[in-house]
Amino acid sequence: MAQSVKGTRDLFGNEMAWFQRIEDTARRVFARHGYEEIRTPVLEEIEVFKRSVGESSDIVNKEMYEFMDKGGRHVVMRPENTAGVVRAMIQHKLLINNDPKLLYYIGPMFRYERMQAGRYRQFWQIGAESFGVASPESEAESLLMLMAFLQELGLKHLSLSINSVGTSECRPAFHAAIRAFFQAREERFCEDCHRRIDTNPLRVLDCKSPGCQAALEGHPVITEYLDEASQRHHLRLKELLTALDVPFEENPRLVRGLDYYTRTAFEVLSSDLGAQSALLGGGRYDGLVKHLGGPEVPAFGWAIGLDRLAMLMQQLHGNAPLSPPALLIPLGEAAALKALLLARDWWSQGLAIQVETRGTNLKKALTSANRQGSKWALILGDGELEQGVVSAKDLSAGTQETWPLEEVPARLRG
Repeated sequence: MAQSVKGTRDLFGNEMAWFQRIEDTARRVFARHGYEEIRTPVLEEIEVFKRSVGESSDIVNKEMYEFMDKGGRHVVMRPENTAGVVRAMIQHKLLINNDPKLLYYIGPMFRYERMQAGRYRQFWQIGAESFGVASPESEAESLLMLMAFLQELGLKHLSLSINSVGTSECRPAFHAAIRAFFQAREERFCEDCHRRIDTNPLRVLDCKSPGCQAALEGHPVITEYLDEASQRHHLRLKELLTALDVPFEENPRLVRGLDYYTRTAFEVLSSDLGAQSALLGGGRYDGLVKHLGGPEVPAFGWAIGLDRLAMLMQQLHGNAPLSPPALLIPLGEAAALKALLLARDWWSQGLAIQVETRGTNLKKALTSANRQGSKWALILGDGELEQGVVSAKDLSAGTQETWPLEEVPARLRG
């Protein structure tokens, strides 16, 4: 029997219902803030990610699904979408004026990484990107939108962890300091950290190994090496978050896993399931558009894993609240035609109606309606046809009423 590829899965039932509810909430909240949806291809040229994510990153080194296509092009199934969105902005010349461009995306990403709860090799992300504004105010606005999105989903115990990773101008001094710190205790760090210290010293702070985290005790703090402009930017963001009542803490080890971040990096933490854990992250990437061949345009964005978020919602709230359609059950050929005519009219009015088309008996049809969770079964037999009514059975209460056909839409809405 054919099976899904390891690390992928089929979405249906309650999990699919949570995906849809989360996506609907995202679209509603983001539209209020003026964000437009963008959809980019799953396949991209590999250089889009090597040039943006960075060849020192784990994504490029270990996790990308890459191959040569039949035309001899080296392509990759996108491991994240910020680089793809930036590529689209440049290709379609959407950044040639000074107007801010606010975009969001929802779609699948692919990474060949170790599987664990809520993490898959094909996974889904929701992300938002803000182009054209370099101010801390633009970051605060994006973070307010993010928090509103999470709160409308019912998440309450949220906090923000922030750091500044500075700019390419002020990092060399920090790199020298962290390398000296590393060399004094290099035997305590893992093999990956030995590779990172040469290619991207910031990534050493991001290592998840408990031994490496212990070895980092007393490490140089990057915010002590910031240039004056980065210091002002970081201070202003903290002032704004405080005034806007957005709780946050500073985390000097927060650097994110991608090479393109500048200045602000952040994570949102949730303790809704007990122990506090990172739910999502993002930050500023002012140099990425120019690095990929576009104009010098500042940008800020973030992404959240939809798979993990849906798992969290299911653990917190159980099954997603559903409203299965009413089941219209015709009894006999004449009633079957009338049922389709009625349903066509009711569908055009926006009602959720499912028509029983199997020609089965009433008992089996009612059993099906109960299994799918319908509240109403609308029975249309010869007697109902003559009287111009349906027998409406309330499946949860076990009661039955007679409704005139013209009143069905209003009664179902009620």
